[in-house]
Amino acid sequence: GRRPHAQNQRRGVRVLANASSESMPLTSLTAVTPIDGRYARLTAPLRMSFSEHGLIRARIEVEARWLAFLASRDEVPEVPPLSEEAAKFLDDVVDKWSVDDSQLVKDVERTTNHDVKAVEYVLKQKFADLPELAACSEFVHFACTSEDINNLSHAIMLRDGLTGTVFPLMEDVVSTIAELAEKTAAVPMLSRTHGQSASPTTLGKELAVFADRLSRQLAQAKAVPLRGKFAGAVGNYNAHLSAYPNADWEAMNQAFVTDSLKLDWNGVVTQIEPHDYIAELFHAVMRFNTILLDFDRDVWGYVMHGYFGQKLKDGEIGSSTMPHKVNPIDFENSEGNVGIANAIMAHLADKLAVSRFQRDLSDSTVLRNLGVGLGHSVLAYASVLKGCGKLTVNNERIDEDLDAAWEVLAEPIQTVMRRHAVENPYEKLKALTRGRSITKEDLQTFVASLEGEVPEEDVKRMLDWTPRSYVGTAEHIARKVAEECK
Repeated sequence: GRRPHAQNQRRGVRVLANASSESMPLTSLTAVTPIDGRYARLTAPLRMSFSEHGLIRARIEVEARWLAFLASRDEVPEVPPLSEEAAKFLDDVVDKWSVDDSQLVKDVERTTNHDVKAVEYVLKQKFADLPELAACSEFVHFACTSEDINNLSHAIMLRDGLTGTVFPLMEDVVSTIAELAEKTAAVPMLSRTHGQSASPTTLGKELAVFADRLSRQLAQAKAVPLRGKFAGAVGNYNAHLSAYPNADWEAMNQAFVTDSLKLDWNGVVTQIEPHDYIAELFHAVMRFNTILLDFDRDVWGYVMHGYFGQKLKDGEIGSSTMPHKVNPIDFENSEGNVGIANAIMAHLADKLAVSRFQRDLSDSTVLRNLGVGLGHSVLAYASVLKGCGKLTVNNERIDEDLDAAWEVLAEPIQTVMRRHAVENPYEKLKALTRGRSITKEDLQTFVASLEGEVPEEDVKRMLDWTPRSYVGTAEHIARKVAEECK
């Protein structure tokens, strides 16, 4: 007798949970994902491109521009050239499309259960206000499959979101790191290979390495063409030719995609544009992010070693129990968001390039996440920029490590010895320095012992060397890269 009661209790809990969730308004406090919740302020610029409203708005643009294109073509006499009033009406529909307009589409979709058809129906409703457009309303969505509209909409969303928000932030990251590299170009620093002391460099040169790497990947991301198809249900213009068999639909539709929408053309397709360019784009962004992850961890390490300090902000707390803490949380936050971003974009890149036969629907729900990986990328970039703005160089701490590492001069000394054919130069320096900390006096005593085997001029030169001076062309490299990345 208890089991039905227990089942009823569970049903009651579910009902209460559902009722509670339905009555809870969507705010930054109730959003499921931190992109629209905790970090909504930082990702808000992406909403116009990657939200449901952004998708509907892009679909409206494609449908409206397609009708205007048909009206411009002699091959389709049933759609006469648009009057100035009709052309402006179409432009206004696109330019002034609002969230309320998108809600109308969602209301219609409740009946159609088809999102693209709902866009068509709402557009036709709007055309009813202007007889000239109402007369040719059946040419809205003419010869199109849903994916003709969708793939172009996704390309528009990516173009607008990337150029408007993502790429400028990536540029800010590169230029910020480059500026930091320039400011610290002449700051000598002990290198670490395998975690151990190695030949000195400058702090700026090591930062410049990241600026250079990031700049290259950003250029590759920007170079990816945003491609579009517009060839009907299976990519062969079947419906187009059934109505207008003498028209050159391939040339016409290519002109629509490249001239009206300013996208790149893909003419060899199935029902879908195969999304390879999205994989190429996301892979480039992922490489940028992976390099940024490398930067995050190195800066984290420099903070740990005390090479970088962090500016304090009144009222901030580093630990709930340890009052002294000033943690490198911005670089840690960036690292975490890079991981999420790359995991999501990796799935999209892998999934979207695969579709059964001429098309299956498994890409549809995945494409609705175009902005998610980019959203977490934006959070990573914002965190890095914030973190870099807090960094201060601790020259005393950097010099302390250099002054305690005279053994790193073993490399140049044995190299000069090789030039002058001194016997077993590497082995002699290995015996003196390997696994040992040596002093300035130890090293200079060894150098002085080379008189007679090495020219006096070179002996004097080696006696003047210090770990701080042995940095090669590091400063030059740092300044060169900084100038190129500005």
